[in-house]
Amino acid sequence: MSKIFNVGVLGASGYTGSDLVRLAIRHPNIELTTLTANSHAGKPMREVFPHLSQVPLPDLITIEEADWNAVDVVFCGLPHGTTQAITSKIFAEYPNVKIIDMSADFRLRNPDDYKEWYGLDHCATEIQKEAAYGLSEHNRDAIKDARLIACPGCYPTAVLMALLPLASAAQIDVGDLVIDAKSGVSGAGRGLKENTLFCEAGEGLSPYAVGKHRHMAEIEQEIGKASGKQIRTNFTPHLIPMSRGEMVTCYVRLANGASTDDLRQTLIERYDEEPFVQVVDEGVLPATQQVRGSNYVKIAVIEDRIAGRAIVVAVIDNLVKGSAGQALQNFNITFGLEETTGLTQMPMFP
Repeated sequence: MSKIFNVGVLGASGYTGSDLVRLAIRHPNIELTTLTANSHAGKPMREVFPHLSQVPLPDLITIEEADWNAVDVVFCGLPHGTTQAITSKIFAEYPNVKIIDMSADFRLRNPDDYKEWYGLDHCATEIQKEAAYGLSEHNRDAIKDARLIACPGCYPTAVLMALLPLASAAQIDVGDLVIDAKSGVSGAGRGLKENTLFCEAGEGLSPYAVGKHRHMAEIEQEIGKASGKQIRTNFTPHLIPMSRGEMVTCYVRLANGASTDDLRQTLIERYDEEPFVQVVDEGVLPATQQVRGSNYVKIAVIEDRIAGRAIVVAVIDNLVKGSAGQALQNFNITFGLEETTGLTQMPMFP
């Protein structure tokens, strides 16, 4: 009989937390035992998320009420700045519990960078060095042995899946990256914000955090590590009036004599045995509808009409591969399970 792991979810009433619950329900090695919330504490999960009402789940409780002795792993779906204190407590008092964090609090290796981009002092620097960056396909060895896994942001996941192999192969000029990104409204979280109200976000397209989006720091950190260079990227995100889905269009300059075909071949070879990554055929363009609700990534490479340049497009579901799905994939890696366990559902279309 397969081992069953008791799982707690911090922030289960948010979009990422609830999607983690949705996926975990079908995972044969997971028993959901602890679900925390803030304003929804004391409510049954079916009241907050009626789409999960067919399944018996624990009621939502406060963090203070949780018994961390009773869990093997905690998934953190809290906003940035709120995860560090509880993670430090669990680390210190419950040494057998693994933590898979879906917030931004442990993604940046340098605490000074965290303060620069998030405007807060990092209050858990003593455990920051133990955090493995949880980009599943690119950091398995570190993830496998880590007690704390910092899952990437949704935008960095899409960008890095598209560009890391090319940066590592020195086939693109990492000093000349222009990234146009678009995400569904769920990427902004479930809290009430004026710009995500239906009348504000519907029937339109809007850029935000232009020139200063926090995910730029992750992209620069990881591509810089892969290339051995300190880099700066041009990254602009946009809000699309759809609930979920994400597309990044990366404009790159070719380097060291590489061609567009070389870029495509590098990606094909790098991801040939990856179950969740597809490099589409030449002439085929990916769309967010093709990955909606799934843990899959689709990547295309297109020759630019400007000589010496190429366009790399990647699509993911921002709540699955961009958050909860990748967290569950990291869970599988950590506990030596088949990596696809609980994640093989096909995209929803239409």
